[in-house]
Amino acid sequence: MLRCGVSSIGGLFSWIGLSGVSDLGKLINWRIFWVLLGACIFGFVCIIPYTLTMQASLLEELPFPLYTLLSLQIIQNIVIFAISIFIGLRLSRKVGLSLPILECWSRGGRIGSILKAISGFSIILGVVAAIIIILLDLLFYFMFPNESVYAVELPQPPLWQGFLASFYGGINEEVLNRLFLMSLLLWIFSKIKKTEEGKPVGFTVWLAIIIAAIIFGLLHIPSAAVFITITPFVVIRSVILNGVAGVIFGWLYWRKGLESAMISHFTADIVIHGILPLFIQSLSIYP
Repeated sequence: MLRCGVSSIGGLFSWIGLSGVSDLGKLINWRIFWVLLGACIFGFVCIIPYTLTMQASLLEELPFPLYTLLSLQIIQNIVIFAISIFIGLRLSRKVGLSLPILECWSRGGRIGSILKAISGFSIILGVVAAIIIILLDLLFYFMFPNESVYAVELPQPPLWQGFLASFYGGINEEVLNRLFLMSLLLWIFSKIKKTEEGKPVGFTVWLAIIIAAIIFGLLHIPSAAVFITITPFVVIRSVILNGVAGVIFGWLYWRKGLESAMISHFTADIVIHGILPLFIQSLSIYP
């Protein structure tokens, strides 16, 4: 049994391109790994106040202390994101996707010029994504005003909580949906069709972008189920609204790098969770 186990471990190392445990340091850029993991922990902590406000009624029925739940969730998130970052960094390099700012930083280079080159365009596309989502949701509202998603009165977290929650969207959701999921899909598709240099071809990139965007939309449904009845409309609405943004962020990851997608996603969330509620409040104060 021990020989089989050793053989299996050796096979695993061979499959991922290692000759042994000593080669683990060469597998990914560990400096980037730890920065991303730390950022994901920060993002999770940032969304806690928003989550506590949104799910206050459910938390009153907890059979154990709140700090126990939060501790378990933090541990769970550390494990999930550590695995996602590890796989994402490994596969993204294989399919030609990049993290230009972090890669430059890890080499000791200056990141200012790269940040300047991608930030403006990323912010603009983030605002565009938010506007598209808002306009589409208004259209859905006028077409289907009696749907449960529009009939229920949801808790309204303070603006500062919406601002903090935007870090989770910009960091954690991009790590999970772009760095991990999109890289994984593209790696799988590259096994089917790729260029002579071994890189994925254009249509497989778009396929990975779209599938990751659809899954991104579906992942928002469990949180909605806490407040509303899940109907076909709720599913379609979530996929379309989040999918549109997911395609934009996926394209940015492909063309500009993961940090560009993060900046854009963060900007979109700031508009939706910060600026939009402020605008709605002003309309109610000044009819």
